[in-house]
Amino acid sequence: MMKLPTSRCKNRFRQRLLDWYAQAQRDLPWRKTSDPYRIWISEIMLQQTQVQTVLPYYAKFVEAFPNVSVLAVAPLSTVLKVWEGLGYYARARNLYKAARQIVSEHRSVFPSDLAQVRKLPGIGPYTAAAILSIAFNQDHAVLDGNVNRVLCRVFRINETPKSKEGEKTLQVLAENLLAPGRAGTFNQAIMELGAVVCTPANPKCAQCPLARMCLAKKNGDQHLYPIRVPRKTRPHFLIAAGVIWKDGKLLIARRPENGLLGGLWEFPGGKVEENESIGEAVIREVKEEVGISVRVDQLLTVVKHQYTHFSITLHAFTCRYLAGEPQALGCTEWRWVDAEELAQYAFPRANGKIIEAIVAAGLARSKGTRT
Repeated sequence: MMKLPTSRCKNRFRQRLLDWYAQAQRDLPWRKTSDPYRIWISEIMLQQTQVQTVLPYYAKFVEAFPNVSVLAVAPLSTVLKVWEGLGYYARARNLYKAARQIVSEHRSVFPSDLAQVRKLPGIGPYTAAAILSIAFNQDHAVLDGNVNRVLCRVFRINETPKSKEGEKTLQVLAENLLAPGRAGTFNQAIMELGAVVCTPANPKCAQCPLARMCLAKKNGDQHLYPIRVPRKTRPHFLIAAGVIWKDGKLLIARRPENGLLGGLWEFPGGKVEENESIGEAVIREVKEEVGISVRVDQLLTVVKHQYTHFSITLHAFTCRYLAGEPQALGCTEWRWVDAEELAQYAFPRANGKIIEAIVAAGLARSKGTRT
């Protein structure tokens, strides 16, 4: 365990950071409120997502669901549609579950007790500390990627934040440095520094208020911190999907709510198995997911997409319905819809590319006129 900074060092760290933040902070909507609901929404959206990406989604979300009570009574499908395109859809599902829990267990008031906040779906140590410090000014230190990077560089910590030992070291250090009574401002300041100055690549050390204290800068090895663990090879999957037509309508299926992309709509399909052609995979996956037989016509589009831990190449084929009554076998529900209605449903980003291909090929118009 590293030696903790002296009182003098702590005071200099806090004052320089807070003075810098007072002058340099970005003008962001969630910094203009102490409403825990809105701060909660912003913190969930900012997980693994850049600020510029979040801004329009945040505005749209709080307009659609201005408070926890409105969010709790909305259909999940509506919540997912408003969230559509922001990714990591488990965040939206957990927001929805947590909103319903806040309404039922806390009379629609966001709890201010750490233990109660941690019981809410989708809220871990970082998010709980961020909400309680920013909305309620409680003395909880936050640790996220930005904070880890600042601390690892300033104090030249030779442990990876990904390890239990490294996480413990950083948590103790963050709590030790925290400005008592100003936790919310301090936490936002150190996160801001990591986001705009102490960046992963090419940190702007000349603009950093902590430059004179930074041990990594002193040693000229900022690029080595935080200590990284070797990346594992990201697996890649070949996916087949069927764009199935019947009497001018398309078949769409809703994914189970638990799991990747839960609750979103998609064109039926799945992974291509070993020794199986993509066309064969379409027929099999459609049968397993919705219980009908189809004929594969032609390739519509190929979509390459990356998720956090894997990547896919998605082949979408236009298909003709042959026989069978659709059933919710590998999905929660199914619907025949007009192509023009697809915009009403929340689809994953990769399936959105299929919709674009349908429109670009003029299939919505030509299939819609077929009897």
